[in-house]
Amino acid sequence: MSDDRARRRAPSDRARRRATWFAIPGIIVLLALGSWQVHRLMWKTDLNEERRAQFQAEAVMLPAELDDPTPYAYRRVWLEGQFRHEAEMFLAARTFDRRVGYQIITPFERADGPAVLVNRGWVPLDNKEPETRLGGQIQGTYRLEGVVVPGGRAGWFTPDNEPENNIWFWTDTEALAVEAGILAPSFLVDAGPAPNPGGLPIGGQTKVELRSEHMQYIVIWYALAIGLAVIYAIYMRRGPREYEDEDAA
Repeated sequence: MSDDRARRRAPSDRARRRATWFAIPGIIVLLALGSWQVHRLMWKTDLNEERRAQFQAEAVMLPAELDDPTPYAYRRVWLEGQFRHEAEMFLAARTFDRRVGYQIITPFERADGPAVLVNRGWVPLDNKEPETRLGGQIQGTYRLEGVVVPGGRAGWFTPDNEPENNIWFWTDTEALAVEAGILAPSFLVDAGPAPNPGGLPIGGQTKVELRSEHMQYIVIWYALAIGLAVIYAIYMRRGPREYEDEDAA
């Protein structure tokens, strides 16, 4: 191959500039995304450790007044009162043991403080109606042990709650309290794993740890950054001599 032909096939100065304009910002963005995922991983790891420590601490009595539930988040507590089963609310699209069903949210009237919302646990689709699980409709004063959890937030793809149909897809504590006719707490109490009479609802549904998939994203973003950097380096190093060698081979 002649020198002219080799030079025509080698990257021109203009092509090299275009490659630089594309590659360098791309590498920076990919590295930034990877570093952000590292930050998110560290944050979530610390948060999960904090939640585990709270959950593993000894159960304490839930204060009569709890304006700021933050210090009690994911803390095991106990309280005494009575369920108002006639005001049950149904948290839809909840799974247990690979089955879809509902979680039952019930107002719990306390003698020593305002009522709270209790997530009593999971029931199958066929046991949504209270008459199908009468054994679990505990009457009279009851000592409940559970976990304090913050109210939820709607995700991007979470359907809107349907208070008119008593179907809820996320735990909007204010709206749930209005529906139950109680003062609006900013938290719920998830019932613990102690079995209910008749077996339903099934308590112990608290998800203490947040799911973390950040490590795989760290690997993806950094691998893409390295790959792009390698491709850019090979492209920029390629010159007429390499084309001549290839043609001769």
